[in-house]
Parts: sequence; C-alpha cells; structure tokens
Amino acid sequence: MFRSQIVGCGSYLPERVLGNEELAKSVDTSDEWIVHRTGIRQRHIAAPDQKTSDLAIKAAEAALASAGIAADEVDLIVVATATPDNTFPATAATVQAELGITQGAAFDIQAVCSGFVYALAVGDNFIKAGQAKTVLVIGAETFSRILDWQDRGTCVLFGDGAGAVVLRASEDTANGARGILSTHLHSDGRYRDLLYVDGGPSSTQTVGQLRMSGREVFKHAVAFLSAAVDEALEANGMTSDDIDWLVPHQANKRIMDATARKLGMPAERMVCTIDRHANTSAASIPLALAEASSDGRIKLGQMVLIEGMGGGFTWGSAMIRW
Repeated sequence: MFRSQIVGCGSYLPERVLGNEELAKSVDTSDEWIVHRTGIRQRHIAAPDQKTSDLAIKAAEAALASAGIAADEVDLIVVATATPDNTFPATAATVQAELGITQGAAFDIQAVCSGFVYALAVGDNFIKAGQAKTVLVIGAETFSRILDWQDRGTCVLFGDGAGAVVLRASEDTANGARGILSTHLHSDGRYRDLLYVDGGPSSTQTVGQLRMSGREVFKHAVAFLSAAVDEALEANGMTSDDIDWLVPHQANKRIMDATARKLGMPAERMVCTIDRHANTSAASIPLALAEASSDGRIKLGQMVLIEGMGGGFTWGSAMIRW
C-alpha cells in the first residue's frame, strides 16, 4: 500500500491585474459593493494570447522546481479545468508535450470549482493502486473568457490563474506519516441549472457565458461544504482542533467565513487569497496552497483540510498531513 505525499507546490498568475475601481468604470458596481459582498479587491486576467495551458505549464514548472523533481519522472498529469484550450485534445496533453514528457498518461478533469479536489483524489488513487509514482496535479483556468462582462453579479467574482502540486508515492503509511489521508467527493446533478455556462459543442455549438443563481448557490455551498468538512474529520477520527489550516476554495469570503464558523475555527487558521486572486475556480485551492507553503505558514507535519464546491453541483474535501 502506498500513500501520496505532496512534495512540491507551484503557481502562476497572469501579469494583468484588474482592480475593482477599474472594473466599476465599465459595469454598474463599486469597490465598496464588491468588497462587502465578496471580499474581492482585484483579480488577474490572462493576456489575449495566453491559453489555459500556458498558465498550467508555468505552475507545473514551478511545482516541479519546488519538489526538485525532473519532468521526465512524472508518469501522470491530471489537469482540472472548466476552460480548456480546445474541446479536444485535453489541456493536460498540451502540458505534457510542452514539459517534454513522453511517458505515462495525461487527461483533464471537469468538476468546475471542485476540480482540484477531484483531480487530487484521482492522482491519490492512482498512487494507492500502484499505477503511478509521480503525479502532477494542476488546477488552471481562464474564466475571464466565459464571463458576461455586463453582468455585475458574476463578472466581479472571477479571475484567471493556475496552481499545481507534485504527488509522490511513499511506502510510509504508518500513523503520523505525511501524505493524503483521505479524499471525499460528491455531486448532485439536480442543481446543475443554478450554476452553469449557457453553451457547449453539442447544444449550441458556442462557448457560452457563465450564469449563476447567487442566493441559491450561497445557501447550498455553506451546507454542502460543512458536510464535506465533517466527513473528512469523521473519517480520520479528528475534530476541528486537530486542523492546523483550512484551505477552502476561494469562492466568496462570506461562504468561507460561514464554513469556518461552523467548524469553530478562528479566521487566522484559514488561508485566504480571494481578496487578491478572486475566484479562480479549479485553480484557487492550489494557488492558496502554494502561497501558504512558500511563505512558511504551512509547515511539514501540519494537518491541512481542503474543501470546495462547484457547478454540477460538485463538492468535496481532502485531509492532508503536510
């Protein structure tokens, strides 16, 4: 039996920063309104010639450098994205080629904002099954390409970016050993019309734009995320006091705070990047992990709980001993 250890993290954010005040010049909103309702102050926007794969490659290179692992040691690449370069091939295949990797497998996961949790679970299970030893898990998005920039209820929420982690197989599965301890995935397609993109190759033959019923999403998010967190704690015989860091999907500061309150966790134990990154969908959790690990907040041996919810609805959590 193997266990997956996170041995490296990396991230990439596009150079262009779009602040609330600049955004308010083109849509009926204000910095005060956005900050009060979401906690967001700015977001990064990909350049016109930047694709999701470009962001993913930069994050992957940083993660590999952090791990001290050569690209040719990677035998699986899983990219979580709802904004792929093309309908096919998978964005992961482009990442694989650009990194010079010619062995193993590469494919995409589409679970929207839960995508990274889903991709991490897939990579972890490949390692547990002995089918991979080194896995590159990436969350990458260019959500700016699917926004209706006249809809103030959605266009203020999202940004572009990519984050990545390197998983490595370890034979040390004893109690107290580092690694991914459990993952928990859920979906319920009955809620698909509350958060979706109104386009697709088999329906409208267009890319479409994001549509969201904000109040309904908020209500379900707090309930589903709290349940996923409780599930991870119960599976590992832990309480919230055992968790050093909560790293949630950066969707909305009010959702994040509500989940932390249900857990009884103080704000200083929650990693928050939404004010600077906005909601980067599948990229938000690995971006937050990369930041908190590189600045020394997350330390080896600490307990880290991640959770996210996205369109579908999909939601999930993972418990990690860093």
